[in-house]
Amino acid sequence: MKVYLSVDMEGVTGLTDPEEMHAGKRGYERGCELMTADANAAVEGAYAGGASGVLVNDAHGSTKNLRIDLLDPRATLIRGPGKAQRMAHGLDGTFQAAAFVGYHARAGVPHGVLNHTWMGKEIQNVYLNGELCGETRLVAACAGFHGVPVVLVTGDEAVGEEARELLGDVETVAVKNGIDKFSAELLAPVVAQRLIREAMQRALGRLNDFTPYEVAAPYTLGVEWNSTAIAAAVSLVPGVKSAGPRHTEFTTDDFTQIMALFGIFATIGGQVACGSGPYG
Repeated sequence: MKVYLSVDMEGVTGLTDPEEMHAGKRGYERGCELMTADANAAVEGAYAGGASGVLVNDAHGSTKNLRIDLLDPRATLIRGPGKAQRMAHGLDGTFQAAAFVGYHARAGVPHGVLNHTWMGKEIQNVYLNGELCGETRLVAACAGFHGVPVVLVTGDEAVGEEARELLGDVETVAVKNGIDKFSAELLAPVVAQRLIREAMQRALGRLNDFTPYEVAAPYTLGVEWNSTAIAAAVSLVPGVKSAGPRHTEFTTDDFTQIMALFGIFATIGGQVACGSGPYG
């Protein structure tokens, strides 16, 4: 039984400060250690639940955050930028289960710790086939496109609520309970990681209870940007059309194109936002 882990950082045990998630900032190195510890807890639970192999994908920012020297040696790691499928890179139909570790609530959730969707400042909202979409829904839909069920989501309580609303009786672990965007009540790492390990093992023990989250094709990705300049720039990408002054849309029958396009969007959006001054 092959298990796929997509590991983000905002929902990792103990983290509430954006600086803890950016290289060179205060607390980042410790943040990477905590991120790796949460991933290891899921890996340990997967093997306890009967996994024959676990692939871990570093799905946060630079995708160079997980500490390979601290990673459970039974797992393999996808690390570094330039991954066509970004948060879902390496995921295909050969896996029997997928789990999301360190995930966070979509943009606009008041009690969601570090809530955002894909980009923290440049994107206001994301829509999939007309419905509000966070990263949990986006990557779960990609897993469903490959016929793989999501069995576990860990992060703050808000992303657990989002996951249960979306996926039904999925296993969730709340390692923190949001107070505001940058504050939360935290579990101690030893407690949180035990809960992750137990939930992962429990999920694989009832694997037959889960079904892939499938969105009907065609897939339309809508993005409401915070800047007219970014919207204008990304609408130049072939296949992307303007749907309003700050809104773009892209439609395809191949969900892998959605994941790849988000990578292009992030590159363009980041460059425009950084290069256009205070009114960008």
